[in-house]
Formats: sequence, C-alpha cells, structure tokens
Amino acid sequence: MSRLEELIAALCPDGVEYKTLGELATDIFRGAGITRDQIRTNGIPCVRYGEIYTTYGIWFDKCISFTNENIIPNKKYFEYGDILFAITGEKIEDIAKSCVYIGADKCLAGGDIVVMKHTQNPKYMGYALSTNAAQLQKIKGKIKSKVVHSSVPSLKEIRIPVPPLPVQEEIVRILDTFSELTAELTAELTKRKQQYQYYRDMLLQFGDKYTWKTVKDICLKISSGGTPLKSKSKYYNGEIPWLRTQEVKFCDILKTEMTISQEGLKNSSAKWIPINCVIVAISGATAARCAINKIPLTTNQHCCNLEINPHIASYKYVFHWLSSQYTKLKSMGQGAREDLNISRIAGYPIPVPPLEEQERIVSILDRFDALCNDLTSGLPAEIEARKRQYEYYRDKLLTFKESV
Repeated sequence: MSRLEELIAALCPDGVEYKTLGELATDIFRGAGITRDQIRTNGIPCVRYGEIYTTYGIWFDKCISFTNENIIPNKKYFEYGDILFAITGEKIEDIAKSCVYIGADKCLAGGDIVVMKHTQNPKYMGYALSTNAAQLQKIKGKIKSKVVHSSVPSLKEIRIPVPPLPVQEEIVRILDTFSELTAELTAELTKRKQQYQYYRDMLLQFGDKYTWKTVKDICLKISSGGTPLKSKSKYYNGEIPWLRTQEVKFCDILKTEMTISQEGLKNSSAKWIPINCVIVAISGATAARCAINKIPLTTNQHCCNLEINPHIASYKYVFHWLSSQYTKLKSMGQGAREDLNISRIAGYPIPVPPLEEQERIVSILDRFDALCNDLTSGLPAEIEARKRQYEYYRDKLLTFKESV
C-alpha cells in the first residue's frame, strides 16, 4: 500500500468532501488595472492577466513584471498561497486559467484577475483547479467569441475535492515529482532551441556574398485578409479555414481554430491564399511572428500573406530568414499596439542565394527544427509523453469518492 493509500484509508476511508470555491474562499476579489505603460524594471512585483496565460504555470514564486506602487489607484494585493484567475481570454478552453503564488513578496494584481484567499494547501489547490473536471466547470455556459469572460460568481460555483491536509500534501509531493522531471526535459529543450537559433543566424549571415532584394521582389503576390462581421453568426462555423494572428507561431499551419462560411467570405475582405505562403503577423503582441500554411485558407486582416515566386526563392528559405529577423521586425512596430504593416514587410531586405544554396540551407535548418519541435521524435516527443502521463495521474489522483 502506498503512502497516499495509507493516508486515505486512515483519514478519509468513507470518501472526501467536495466544496465550492465560494465555500473555501476566505476572501475573493478582482484586481485593478495595470497598463503596459505602468510596467517598470523594478518596484513592487505585479501580475497582469495575460501573463497567467503566457508565463505562469500551476504555481510561481517570482513575478516577471514590476510597477511603481504610487502610480496605481485602487491597489489590490496578493500574497503567499493566493490563487490568481485570468477571467478574460481568447479561447473558451483556456478561460479562468489559474495559478498559485508561493513567493514571499506582497504583489499587485492587475485588471481582469480574480484573487482568491483560502486555508488549503496552495499547491494542492493549483493542481485541483487544473484538472479536466475543473476546466469543464470553468467553461460551462461560455460562448465562443472574440473575447471570452468569466466572473467571480461563476468561479465561486466550481466544486473540487477537499481531502484532509496530509492527503493534500502527499498528492502535491507526487505531482511535484512529475513536474520536476518535465521541467528538466524542458530546460534541456530550451538550450537546444537556443543552439538552433545560434546556428541558424550564423548560417544566414551572408554579407555581400549574394544579391539582396526586398521581400516584394521575391513574391508573386502580397495580400492581407479580413474579418466577417462578428454580429453575423451565419458568417462563421462554415467549411472555410480562417486563420487569426494568435495562431501564427513559427510553425506549419495544418488547421485553423475557426472557420467561416461562404457567405462570410463573400461579405468580407477575407480571401483564399494557396498553400505554402509565408504568413507574417502584423498586429500587436503577435507582430513579426511567421508561419507556413500547409492547407489553402483565409486569414484575418492582421496577417500579411506572402506568395513566394518559386523561380526566385524557396518559401521555406524565406520563412527561415524572416524567423531569424523576428527581433528586428518586431522593433519596427509603431503606435500603441506596436503594429507592423504590409509595406514594412514588403520592403524588408532579404539575401537571395542561388536556389540550390537556399535548398541546402533549408535542409540543414529543417533538421535542426525537427530536433527542437517535432512532437513525434526526440525531446519534444518525450516531453509530450510526460505531459500526457502527468495529466492522467493528476486527474486520477484528484478523483475521489464523494463522502455522503
């Protein structure tokens, strides 16, 4: 009998009580807005809601952002053990993602964050709120749209198992072991990606060895797309793949998260683009990321779609080059959202070696890329397998017979 089984047999042999977050919370409240312009390199630690999706996992002990406490009105603080929920997002399946703070500092919670205080094991709460069962409760009743919202009342209704604290602590110990093993593999993969980027940039340093052109010189066509009216439900959920900029992530696009109808296509500026275009995101946080579409599709207006002239350049070579220029392209953004535009992408310089040399470079970089990103082999495959194993045991460990 395992240590966990012994604890359950001794402390909760007849099942575990399930409680709502409303019952478990000693306090629950919304954060207050912290704008991008208010972020500093030092000061009081803070969290903005988007960072919960992009930066923090089940738990975290240090904030990546800081602000001047004196310039923030209506300050809302969180401390050790508090749970943070992001209540605004772009995907139903991600809404109300939560993370637990286990650091020592007193921190500020930004807008669209809900802070929950409680008396349970903090990490246990984090794991319990990340299960499939909890996520199904988070998305209940949510409608798929451009922006998805949750609320304090809906969070309070979420029910989770609440075993005695010694049982919670043993579950945390087991799941932390899984997480540490995955973290070690992820750290190794991060080093490998850094190595790949270094050699990619070295391989693409040509100086004056070859002719330089602009992106428009190597394209048959450059276009953007469009967005059908959101108020017209009949324009959506059709058979036409429709790509949004948040899906442009230095990858091959094999499918899109959303589709539009023939009527939506007809009544918007969205248009079909052929396979193997290089797609560059030009909007806000996604600007300068690129991808290759492996299926014919349409895009929104924040995508710059490059149909490459195959007699001049390999589309994969162009993709690798623009990927290597991400930082420079990103710095060209303008306005509050730091947007790019089609003319800036079209006018960007690119070295154009002979096609044979381009294909040689592509062959080398594709092999490197597979080692870093192919989910069917090597470290990425092992990490994916560990992730599935972790999720299986997490949900199994956090499923209890409910006490009567």
